[in-house]
Amino acid sequence: MKPTKDHVLKLANAACKNTLMETLEIEIVDYTEDSLVARMPVTSKVHQPDGVLHGGATAALAESVGSFASHIFLDTNEFFVRGLEITANHLKSVKSGYIYATATFIHKGRTTQLIDIRVTDEDNNLISLCKLSTITLPKKQ
Repeated sequence: MKPTKDHVLKLANAACKNTLMETLEIEIVDYTEDSLVARMPVTSKVHQPDGVLHGGATAALAESVGSFASHIFLDTNEFFVRGLEITANHLKSVKSGYIYATATFIHKGRTTQLIDIRVTDEDNNLISLCKLSTITLPKKQ
């Protein structure tokens, strides 16, 4: 029996306990065969001193959702994922509400993955455009 989407999302979010994702209140909210969506509240906890969203918090959201997208689609008993490189182009500032990161695979190879991550606000305005490369490595036996 295939698990329901709600069950998979519950398990994914439970795996984020006691991590940076929990600290930043990042929540995985949806996924498809080739994408994963997470959201993060924009509060003073993730602001720069001048009251707008910190680019580092945006990059942390992007890397979290991109790495998790790679992670969710592999056999975690045999392999683990690590980020290799992330780029982030911040296009618009945000002061409050939620931002959403949608990670979509550009390349889903056996060893390396390239992921496009679009960060938007609640009105679907593009906030940041990020690209993440990850590597899948075998666990030592």
